[in-house]
Amino acid sequence: MITPRSTAAGKVLEVLAAFDREHPSQTLSEIAQRTGLALSTTHRVITELAGWGALERAEDGSWHIGLRLWEIASGCPRTQILRDAALPFMQDLYEATHENVQLAVREGTELVFVERIAGHRSVEVVTMVGARFPIGSTGMGRVLLAHAPREIQEEVLGSPLRAWTPHTVTDPKALRAQLDRIRREQVFVSDRQLSERSAAVAAPVRIGRTGPVSAALGIVIAARGASRARGLRESLLRAVQGISEELGRRARTAT
Repeated sequence: MITPRSTAAGKVLEVLAAFDREHPSQTLSEIAQRTGLALSTTHRVITELAGWGALERAEDGSWHIGLRLWEIASGCPRTQILRDAALPFMQDLYEATHENVQLAVREGTELVFVERIAGHRSVEVVTMVGARFPIGSTGMGRVLLAHAPREIQEEVLGSPLRAWTPHTVTDPKALRAQLDRIRREQVFVSDRQLSERSAAVAAPVRIGRTGPVSAALGIVIAARGASRARGLRESLLRAVQGISEELGRRARTAT
């Protein structure tokens, strides 16, 4: 349960935070229960949010996030600039591979997917745009972890790591060696670490050729084609280089 805050803004944020991937649509009473707010307070906050367009009501009476809030969130500079720079290269990479192409950023010790291109013939994946995962759970996450500040790495390595499949590397010593290898080789092949059905190849996206790592780009393929992942290395690196150079150009233009 989310701890209620005393301010009006805090109550609004609590109501919005009650919605997530597992709870995309909720009734008034469910929102009150998840937030810990009184039913009358919850009703008042929802009414205000709905009037502004942050929440919308479905035909069955339940509530979900409104289009107005999505419009506001889509203007986030951190992801908008990245997505604008990356999409042309992601499209080229998809045309060359016809596999899932994903872009993600790090937020604390979590991975957030900000863009994805997939076709009807691509392997089904468990990730989606806007989804969060522990940074150590995916190939793209481990690329970001390898380039994260030392304190983030130690926090992740010092905490229990979830074994999503029997193949997930959870031993801190083995994972530390894996992160060292990622920094040396730049490209990481993740075989059935998150799902038994998929493998991935991922690489870091920088701001300019030698700037800081701002994101990770990955290709997700069927696990039965894991040996093919290494063959995708050069295509992935070309895309990463193109995105990095475009981000560097935009950074120079902005200064």
